[in-house]
Amino acid sequence: MSNFLQSKEWADFQRSLGREVFEYEKEGISAKIIKHDLPFGKNYLYIPHGPEIDFNQMTGGFNNPVVNFVKYLRDLGQKEKVIFVKAEPLIDSVAQALVGHRFKKSKKEIQPSKTVVVDLEGNDNELLGRMHHKTRYNIKVAEGHGVSVNESHDVDLFLKLLKKTAKRDKFSVHTDDYYRRLLGAPGLGMRLFLASYNSKPIAGAITSNYADTAYYLHGASDYDQRSFMAPYALHWHIMASSQRLGSKYYDFWGIDANKWPGVTRFKLGWGGRVVEHPGSFDLPISKAWYLVYNIARRF
Repeated sequence: MSNFLQSKEWADFQRSLGREVFEYEKEGISAKIIKHDLPFGKNYLYIPHGPEIDFNQMTGGFNNPVVNFVKYLRDLGQKEKVIFVKAEPLIDSVAQALVGHRFKKSKKEIQPSKTVVVDLEGNDNELLGRMHHKTRYNIKVAEGHGVSVNESHDVDLFLKLLKKTAKRDKFSVHTDDYYRRLLGAPGLGMRLFLASYNSKPIAGAITSNYADTAYYLHGASDYDQRSFMAPYALHWHIMASSQRLGSKYYDFWGIDANKWPGVTRFKLGWGGRVVEHPGSFDLPISKAWYLVYNIARRF
C-alpha cells in the first residue's frame, strides 16, 4: 500500500518544519517516527499511518521483530524524554500486533480513522452516475452560476479563505509558513485549487497526488457565498484533473458524522466507499506524565 505519510518525501517535509524524524527499517517493519512538541516542554513521538509491517517477510513468525521494534521505540522514547509514542496504523493486523505489545487504544486521533474514497476510473457519466442526485444537481448549479475553478499559486488568497472558514467553524489551523512549505514540498504532488465567482475566490483546496491516489488535505469556503455551490465545482474539477494525471482514487480525508455532520454528508454524496482504519494507539513511556497529559486533555 502506497502511503504518503510514511514516505521519504513526507519525512523531508517534516524536517523542513524543524521537527526531528527517526527512521526504522528492519525485519519487515518500516516506520517514519516524527517528534512533536507538547506544552510544558514535553514531547511525543508520532507514527502517522504506520508502522508498516510486511508479515510475509517474517518467515520465523512476527513476534520477535515486533518485540525488537517496540524495544527500539521505548529506548528512543526514553532517550528523547517523551511522554508517549502514538501510532496510527492503516490495517487491523498491524494494530493487533501493537496491542499485543503494550500499545493502548487512544481516543485522541490525529488523522481521522474514517474516510471516503472515490473510484476515479470511468468517464464523466459513470462518475456522475455513482453520485447522490443532490451532488449532481449542485455541480450543475455551480456551473449555471459560472463558478470557475483553476489551479493556483496564490497561497495568500487561500489563507484568507481558510482563516475565515476556521473562525466560522471554530477549528484550528497551521501557521502560514506550514501551508507555504507544504505546497512547496518536493515529491508529494501538492496542488492548490481555487473556485471563483466573478473573479473572486470563494472556495479552495490543497491536494496531494501521490502514487495512484489524490488526497484532499485542506479546504476552505466562503459561507456567505454558499448559494453558488462552489465546493461542488471545486471537487468535480479536482477529480477530473487528478484523473488526467493518472490518479485512480480520490481520498476525501476524513469523515465523522458526530463532529462534522454537514461535511460528512457532503463527502458521502460523491459515491465513494467508506474506508475505516483501526484508529490511534499509544505506548506510554512516562506513565506519570501520560496520566497528567490525559487528564489535562479532558479539560
